[in-house]
Amino acid sequence: MREFKGKPLTDRLQDAKRAREALLKKAKEAPKPDDPEVIAKRAAAAAAAAQRQIEREKRAAAKAAAAKLEAERLEMERLQQVAEAARLAKEAAARAAAEKAEADAAYERAAREAEALDAEKKAARDARYAARKARKG
Repeated sequence: MREFKGKPLTDRLQDAKRAREALLKKAKEAPKPDDPEVIAKRAAAAAAAAQRQIEREKRAAAKAAAAKLEAERLEMERLQQVAEAARLAKEAAARAAAEKAEADAAYERAAREAEALDAEKKAARDARYAARKARKG
């Protein structure tokens, strides 16, 4: 069997110890929570978050205003359409009334003409009857 060619145990243990010490040193050198630099970074982050919130609110307000304007525009269009429909209905009613009046007048004329024709027929019939009676009698 071959020999182990890796580092010996003591070297590996020393490497691990140095890594732990480096980690400890790094942790000790890290800025503390009450350090002015950390406080300034936190304040800057809070200010940035507040600015983002303000921008979100501005966008939401602009979107709401645009939606309100669009709703008002749609309402105006709807009202115009209703007014146009009412105008068209009024014109159609006026046309229908005029057509009905014209049809009634035509009916009255036709009825008078029919009565006149009937009267003429009756007069002609009566004249024929009277002539026949005069010949016989």
